[in-house]
Amino acid sequence: MPRTIIVGVDGSPGSLAAADWAAREARRRDVPLRLVHAVRQSPDADRSLGEAEAKIARRHPDLRIEGDRVAAEPASALLTAAEGAELVVLGSPGPVGGVAGLLAGSVALAVVARSRRPVVLVPGGPHQDEHRTGAHDTVPQATTVPDVVLGLDLSDPHDAVLEFAFDAASRRAARLRVVHGWSAEPYAHDEVGAAEAGQPGVARGRTLSEVLEAWREKFPGVEVTEQAVIGTAGTHLAEASGDASLVVVGRAERRMPVGTAIGPVTQAVLQHASAPVAVVPHA
Repeated sequence: MPRTIIVGVDGSPGSLAAADWAAREARRRDVPLRLVHAVRQSPDADRSLGEAEAKIARRHPDLRIEGDRVAAEPASALLTAAEGAELVVLGSPGPVGGVAGLLAGSVALAVVARSRRPVVLVPGGPHQDEHRTGAHDTVPQATTVPDVVLGLDLSDPHDAVLEFAFDAASRRAARLRVVHGWSAEPYAHDEVGAAEAGQPGVARGRTLSEVLEAWREKFPGVEVTEQAVIGTAGTHLAEASGDASLVVVGRAERRMPVGTAIGPVTQAVLQHASAPVAVVPHA
């Protein structure tokens, strides 16, 4: 079974924006796009799915698209569909003072918290991925594409998150901006110490350059810039999303007594980012 990109649709403007973003990503990856409308009972379900499929097909005539109406609870249906997917995409109305739209409900949170595949949440309205490139561009010019922003925890970096971010930047011919938070408190540093290492935020004796070295070699065409911020990275990542094409954050796959943890940094980014946010699970 070929890998696909899954996008949840329900006829809302937010889900159509997500479907259009997902279509462009499917073209970048040369994989089919699968539109999933999950609903237990609705006389408008077939019409909503058909309209979404027709709109995406008109905008992306060379893309392989299929529509799938699933008579099931939406989160469960999307999680099941995600098992054979490279990526799951959902829409939201955009950032506000608190969690908004889909992010306020159980569907998106459940998918983000439980999916074993990366999940992208796309805010409504235009974003930087579209501002400087055409809707049909599959490989935009390097000088016109906004940064991909990666939130990196230097104390516990994970290959799955790093690979996703470098790959996303490479496919867009975009620069990768790595944002990492650090604390000036002495207890935040290891025995080496930030001063000896010549860089704030050194964790377990590894500098950011050491963490990124192998990925720079694997993706030599990706320009990387570094941005160290004091304190938690959540607010800084949300601010950085204002001129980004994509923000990439990680989520540890760990079960809590009730539900699954998303993490405070990822939660803050989901609440306030104005660009699409990719949440990448890792062990």
